[in-house]
Amino acid sequence: MRLWSLHPMYLDVKGLVALWREGLLARAVLKGKTKGYTNHPQLIRFKNQKNPVLFLDTFLNQVYLESKHRGYNFNLEKIGTKHTLEQIPVTRGQLSYEMQHLLGKLQQRDQEKYQQTIKKLKEDKFPLPNPVFKIIPGDIELWEKVKH
Repeated sequence: MRLWSLHPMYLDVKGLVALWREGLLARAVLKGKTKGYTNHPQLIRFKNQKNPVLFLDTFLNQVYLESKHRGYNFNLEKIGTKHTLEQIPVTRGQLSYEMQHLLGKLQQRDQEKYQQTIKKLKEDKFPLPNPVFKIIPGDIELWEKVKH
């Protein structure tokens, strides 16, 4: 399970669809509707919120908006309609790590999206997060399973 901190615009088709599916799985976990993945590291930051499902729905709404922007047909009824303006902190180090991880995936499976993402990064100077997150100083998050 990977719940990207990055803005979903950076993901290729495969990544966006996977994020939606994994986000829905995470939502089921947080609602107690599944026995697996209950202690998954990617869920820690959502579990630490007063209303974890509200924050995950806000996260997934951004994924939905990106899918709609691209002309896909994700089912909005699978998530809640309420969202929060509060944000979860994410470190600059985490965003940098995730972008490098994503670029490796894109370079292997979607050269066009890889080139688009490189160009976008030059414009933005630093990867943008999913809007449910706010960037704070720091290294890679402690919950991240770093691949060397």
